[in-house]
Amino acid sequence: MHGMISRPPEAATKNIATSRVVLLLLVVMTGIAPISLYILVPALPVLATNFGRDISIAQMTVSLYMVGIALSQLIMGPLSDRFGRRPVLLGGLALMVAASVACIFAETLPQLIAARFFQALGGASGMVVSRAIIRDIYERDRVASMISLVIAALMIGQMVSPLTGGLIETAFGWRAIFYAVTIGALAVAVGIAIALPETRRDRAIGSGGFRSDVGTLIKSRAFIGYVMCQVLASQIIFTFAGGGPYIVVTQMGRTSAEYGAWFATTGFAYLVGNLLCVRFAPRHSLEKLIWFGLGLQLCGSLLNLLWSFTGWNEAPAWLFGTQMIVMVGNAFVMANSAAGAISIRPEAAGTASGAMGFLQQGIGALMSQFGAYLGGHSATTLPLTSAVLAVSLLCACMMIFVVPRRELMVSEELIEQAEGEESVMM
Repeated sequence: MHGMISRPPEAATKNIATSRVVLLLLVVMTGIAPISLYILVPALPVLATNFGRDISIAQMTVSLYMVGIALSQLIMGPLSDRFGRRPVLLGGLALMVAASVACIFAETLPQLIAARFFQALGGASGMVVSRAIIRDIYERDRVASMISLVIAALMIGQMVSPLTGGLIETAFGWRAIFYAVTIGALAVAVGIAIALPETRRDRAIGSGGFRSDVGTLIKSRAFIGYVMCQVLASQIIFTFAGGGPYIVVTQMGRTSAEYGAWFATTGFAYLVGNLLCVRFAPRHSLEKLIWFGLGLQLCGSLLNLLWSFTGWNEAPAWLFGTQMIVMVGNAFVMANSAAGAISIRPEAAGTASGAMGFLQQGIGALMSQFGAYLGGHSATTLPLTSAVLAVSLLCACMMIFVVPRRELMVSEELIEQAEGEESVMM
């Protein structure tokens, strides 16, 4: 027979959900991998010089790291549903610590590149499992706001990590960066071991496993729609980030430092969007918040396309000022569509989160290259802004044509009904 899927005791879940320590752990476990990615970026020219290799080879310490993040999300999510959140997190962080130590003692650039891949493979477990934990301990209507809160705190860390990496490399050398990453990963692992209880919903024998989870998810229009909406929204960021440097530096004749300052404004806008989502999510349905975000994305994208025809966004202030509107809306879309996706089958939140993260990073690598091609092989901003608008339209189409209408949308009652179906006897 099919078994029941049990919930954590209500009192225990409430205590976990209101714990500031657990919230802090969700932030740091989410951020350890992306912060470790950006903290090394300022040292790439030094790595190329020290190892006597081309900068494009040194860049592989970043590109293969992103591949590791994508694969980790695909692997760690289902494992966390099968074996629990804590074991997967602790195992992933142990791998990250070992790989970080290998980075410290790397004697060749290929050794460093390989160690960085495994560093990402282990560290990114926190990115996928944190979303699953949020779904474990919070009600569906609070999931989006909690994801936004975690992302908002993470954004602050990501914004300062390149500066931190540059200061560490200047003062102590590039290997000191990996000492810092190792210490950080160890601290997160100790915090999880001491303060984070297991939050995964228990499964009885016969309740189904990975195949059942995947089968249920891929048959759900709502899941496919929410996932693709979230993934396509993230591609706006990757596309614009890929083409932005070429437009600002090559077309506009500005310095790379000025580009970095302008690009930081889009990160700030994304941070503001997440903070607004935290404020409004408890009072509005995630569907309404997604539509609000889609509206901002489309308006900002249309304006930037219009500025391309008029030539106004050949100045950075117009290009990035309008893109900030897109990024505020982007934060609403990404957080709430992610919440919708992992709420379709709560006991499979890890699998859902992993699939979403894998698609986001995997397609993102391609879209980043596509954006770079558009920015580097054109004399105006028109190709890039056209691509951003096209992705925004595709994102909206997911909500219009794929996600079921409101009366069929996933609600807390439908979630309870789906869970109840697991108890049906053969």
